[in-house]
Amino acid sequence: MLDPRPATIAAESFTRHRGPVTSVAAVPGRAAVVAAAYDGAVSLFDLDTGSVELLGYHRHLANHVTVNVAGTYAASSSSDYDIHIWDLHERLRVRVLRGHSDDVECFTFVDAETGLSASRDRRIIVWDLATGAIRRVIEGHEKDVLSVTHHDGLIYSSGDDMTLRQWDLASGALLRTWGPFETETDTCAVDVLNHRVVLGCDDGVIRIFDSRDGSAVGQIDAHGSGIKKVAISPVTGDILSCAYDQKIIVWDAQGFARKIALEGHDAKWERSFGWSPDGATILAGTFDGTVVQWDAITGKLLAEFGGEPGDHGNACFNDAAGAADGSVALVADDGLVRLVRLTDRDARLTACVAPRGGRVLMNAVTRDPTTDRILAGAHDHRLHIFAGPNLETVAQMPLGQGPINSIRVAHCAGHEGAAFAACYSGAIVRISPDGQDVSVHALHDGAVKALRLHPHDPLGVSCSADGGLLSWTLSGEIVHRFAGHTAIVDDVDIAPAGDRIASASRDFTLNIYDLADARLTHSIELGRRSPKSLCFWDDRTVIVGDYWGALVKIDLETGRLVRRTIATNGLSSLSRCGDALIVTSYDGGAYRVSVENLTVENSYHAMIQRIDSGKP
Repeated sequence: MLDPRPATIAAESFTRHRGPVTSVAAVPGRAAVVAAAYDGAVSLFDLDTGSVELLGYHRHLANHVTVNVAGTYAASSSSDYDIHIWDLHERLRVRVLRGHSDDVECFTFVDAETGLSASRDRRIIVWDLATGAIRRVIEGHEKDVLSVTHHDGLIYSSGDDMTLRQWDLASGALLRTWGPFETETDTCAVDVLNHRVVLGCDDGVIRIFDSRDGSAVGQIDAHGSGIKKVAISPVTGDILSCAYDQKIIVWDAQGFARKIALEGHDAKWERSFGWSPDGATILAGTFDGTVVQWDAITGKLLAEFGGEPGDHGNACFNDAAGAADGSVALVADDGLVRLVRLTDRDARLTACVAPRGGRVLMNAVTRDPTTDRILAGAHDHRLHIFAGPNLETVAQMPLGQGPINSIRVAHCAGHEGAAFAACYSGAIVRISPDGQDVSVHALHDGAVKALRLHPHDPLGVSCSADGGLLSWTLSGEIVHRFAGHTAIVDDVDIAPAGDRIASASRDFTLNIYDLADARLTHSIELGRRSPKSLCFWDDRTVIVGDYWGALVKIDLETGRLVRRTIATNGLSSLSRCGDALIVTSYDGGAYRVSVENLTVENSYHAMIQRIDSGKP
């Protein structure tokens, strides 16, 4: 199957998002929703006509959107550190709230004059919406704050420090802390009908507390993987939970029994779910850039909004695996696996397929040069294996450890051909060459973001969302814990000589360690733009890709940094392809880059992400 979106064709109108939809908020009083997505766009969907209108763009990923009770204004939160306020009648951005120093993950309207925001800078900010001024900064969370909500003069917040907290809105004082629990707490919601606060945790458990006295009301062992969203029905108080086990479930507000599971949709994104104001329907966004609606009573899928016939998926590239001959395997949010030819003279698609069973978001890819097979890791917790120039599916292996974020194949003696997968559960999974033996090594406390294997020794390194950085034997025994990072470690790589490792973290630093003794030799500040990917190119050179589309080249001997922006969205992966660097981006491009001067020699584009709205 050839690529359904030739790179030479640009979309002339906004019919859907060209990035996964992170958040959907219903507009009270009308059949409409506001959506935000990883293309940076904020949009208005009319559910009666099916039409969609682009309101405008952030400078970076849009993470969350909410609408006020009157249905007159929306607020969108972004990784550009800003909150945009949108007038839904005039269809214009009317204010930008600036004050955070890292990604803004959530916002809520308190009333017509007051708003609250939560950020990865570990702060909650109380805003004066009339002037855009900061009324109060609330500090106390020890890690990223991901969710914030309020009711009756109280603020509730949760995040990566594994706690749920209650604050006084008027003074900013901390009133109560629940936890810390054993896993991260991504999402919280208030049940105003029953005076409860509901917490969704990464161990798949929903924890319910009395919002007045703090006592534990109940616990639901709801999911087999991390919960990304909880939301409360405004009519019944029923609990909606959405998790990485691909299940979306409604739980009874009184006895906490399971009421329904929503009908499946392959491209749904768990973090984007919410109720309509009348409680009759449930709404969510998809990786395809669309909005989906379910019946809240039956769980039946009612409708999907956005896109045109044959217009599906988002080629927001997540990973690449290059070969010396210029052949590059690519995986993306659209669930397709591509082979492209990307040299200094040639940029073309040679194969494009969906896995057997249909499209599913792909996070990771690697190549086994011995067998010439391509291994891809997916959001469905499966390892998908392809072979040949036409990418024929030869195997699909359920690992059962959540989404797979990184894959590598070993080549050292005694482990030749064994695959290692980094999983959301915190496990590294080893798969034997014949696929018959699968070993699960629970090494990390948080989602494993990346792994690398030593070029000749039976050793691996991995990093995780809890800030962990480890080396381990290929039989799953921890060798060293590398101290130094204070936030999520997004990527790690081993020097070509095998003597050092490099790690990039959301604490805005690049760290270099001796692999043998875990000694920190360099800690280099990268500026206030979060790094995402890296490549330990040679003994003195490390290259980092950030969430803003820039490459940073670091000379380890002199400490000199050279920065060059090459893409219009974040750089998701860096990999070798002969003497060139292959860089993938969420903007739908794969770039062949000269390491010497960070110039783009050639590029392949599967989509054009941004469309000019013509609005300020």
